[in-house]
Amino acid sequence: MCDNDTLADDDAYLAKTRMSRRRFSGLALGAAAMATLPRVAHAASVVESDVMITTPDGEADCYFVHPESGRHAAVLVWPDIVGLRPAFRAMGKRLAESGYSVLVVNPFYRQKRAPVVGPGASFADAETRAILLPLARSLTPETNVTDAKAFVDFLDAQGAVDTSRGIGTTGYCMGGPMTMRTAAALPDRIRAGASFHGGGLATDQPNSPHLLVDNMQADFLFAVAENDDERDPKAKDLLRDAFAKTDLNAEIEVYEGAMHGWCPPDSRVYHEAQAERAWARLLVLFERALA
Repeated sequence: MCDNDTLADDDAYLAKTRMSRRRFSGLALGAAAMATLPRVAHAASVVESDVMITTPDGEADCYFVHPESGRHAAVLVWPDIVGLRPAFRAMGKRLAESGYSVLVVNPFYRQKRAPVVGPGASFADAETRAILLPLARSLTPETNVTDAKAFVDFLDAQGAVDTSRGIGTTGYCMGGPMTMRTAAALPDRIRAGASFHGGGLATDQPNSPHLLVDNMQADFLFAVAENDDERDPKAKDLLRDAFAKTDLNAEIEVYEGAMHGWCPPDSRVYHEAQAERAWARLLVLFERALA
């Protein structure tokens, strides 16, 4: 997950690529405003809406986007620590253009509506961390599960969702463990999960997400950042061992040269080539597991 170690790694990466923080800030501001991504071939026309979803703890503000016609497999998206923002709206829309009904959630709705920080805000800035870290620490495995159930209930009630097909879930950074808890809590509905530079997936704690694999009925993709693997090389092995004891498929790969946070287009370590490769693997997983 995002911490001082990943910030130090990011600074080293930016220095190596000769991109200054000042230059990145300008790029991030533009990315937050436009959040441009490569276009989807034969993209479906989509319908976008801001929705409020009732949970046991209040009303969650979320972004729902789906093809304008037909019923489709649903996908639940858990953002990274910076939360629901233009970049994740763009990512959700791109997934909908690929043929899915997509819900991107604000995990911090109990405290603040999205976006929780302003355009161009970076986790590298102390002021931004002072906002985001308390929000992230307010979440628990229990709130993750109650939220997941409410979000899946919402999806299953939508006319654009084909309830005869399984649901997929994706998570970035802190959202990685959320995909695993979601899959374990709702095995009858979640058939595919994907974690991109997820943190805390396999730990020595009794509530480690990898211990939940026996409760799942979902195939998984784990796209691991190179520096996350360097810091915790055993995590991928614990994940492999956990899935090897089941009939589930798990693709677990360290993405060479990709730093923690490389997938969202407004990240200061966005790696387009590796982000596109991870995106392509996600589509392969969904096409197979959500058929």
